[in-house]
Amino acid sequence: MPRSGSDIAALASVDQLKAVMGAYFTRVKEAAEDPAQRVAWCSSVGPAELLYAMGFEVFFPENHAAMIGASKKAADYIPVTVAHGYSPDICSYLTSDIGAFLTGETPLQRYGFTSLPRPDILVYNTNQCREVKDWFSFYAAHYSVPVIGIHTPLNVEDISEDMITYISRQFRSLIPTLEECAPERFDIDRFRERIALSHDACVLWREVLETARHRPSPLTFFDASIHMGPIVVMRGTTHALEYYRMLKQELDTRVADGVAAVAGERYRLYWEGMPLWFKLSGMAKLFNSLDACVVASTYCNSWIFDDLDPANPFDSSALAYTRLFIVRSDDVKQQVITDHLREYAIDGIIYHDAKTCPRNSNNRYGLQMRIQRQTAVPYLELNGDLNDSRCYSEEQSIIAIETFVNQLAMRK
Repeated sequence: MPRSGSDIAALASVDQLKAVMGAYFTRVKEAAEDPAQRVAWCSSVGPAELLYAMGFEVFFPENHAAMIGASKKAADYIPVTVAHGYSPDICSYLTSDIGAFLTGETPLQRYGFTSLPRPDILVYNTNQCREVKDWFSFYAAHYSVPVIGIHTPLNVEDISEDMITYISRQFRSLIPTLEECAPERFDIDRFRERIALSHDACVLWREVLETARHRPSPLTFFDASIHMGPIVVMRGTTHALEYYRMLKQELDTRVADGVAAVAGERYRLYWEGMPLWFKLSGMAKLFNSLDACVVASTYCNSWIFDDLDPANPFDSSALAYTRLFIVRSDDVKQQVITDHLREYAIDGIIYHDAKTCPRNSNNRYGLQMRIQRQTAVPYLELNGDLNDSRCYSEEQSIIAIETFVNQLAMRK
């Protein structure tokens, strides 16, 4: 039975995270309001380092969409987008974000925004999904500004030299269009500096996540989903680097002192798929009450780009952004997950089948059963979505999770 009244051990770094993210949004707002500055919109796994190197402030619509999900208002906005001809079955990041825009609302209002920061250019990489192109094209048409992007192959088994060359050339091909509206012309040394900053921050982010290998774990997947903000929106800046140095220090202290993110941790779980942004806090409390710590995920590990190399910035960017989990073949994904199961001493896997995000739902073609046959680690499938709460049954999910954890107890 679940425990009642147990507190979650909150990280002290949360206050600093709020300050760092607030300062980031202030920089974007000021740039959007200053005719001498420029704002580029970028997909979450797009060429942020290149944009920062050319003097842009960079805004990430996927981060904005996740904020909408966490605000629990996405279901109000999605029908607005559907009424404009978009299917309710496509990415609910896209439909909730555009719907909020059409409604004239944004969670950024608490940072002083009256609307989204006006873009001077939009830049995407389809390594996450094809929707980013359609999503960005909507805003490019609305604002009458350029939209450019990188098209990454899918279901990649082995990353060949030809593939790296193909994607690297696409990175380079962005530069002439960017220079037409960038505050600064492209400079290879500035690009190298941004790549180095991004690499170092990504290494620290990996080390942050790897502290969860300790028993008891000092953080949960739900913590990591919040603290990943800087590695998404400030990759290639000193701000992200400094933040993760501080966070890593706090987690190392927790490990040394034996402080557990989940008091009385008995079960160590793996989350495969997107977060349910509208239930993040509720899920954290539920697993905490069950003495279950969700210690690792493929999602949070998707922002570890430690292949970035300032000595070879274009080819290493092509490699880093193509080794991404979501781009790879099922055989590669199976190896990644099984390695994580061993490294984090996982007792069970939660597969979130997100209704509108098939690319991030890896239980649709038998991968979950193949991994169970290989590892004997049991799994649970949850139906839900990243933003659309109408796709999620809380009562059914709670019963399923409680039953699953009880089954793990019997195995122990």
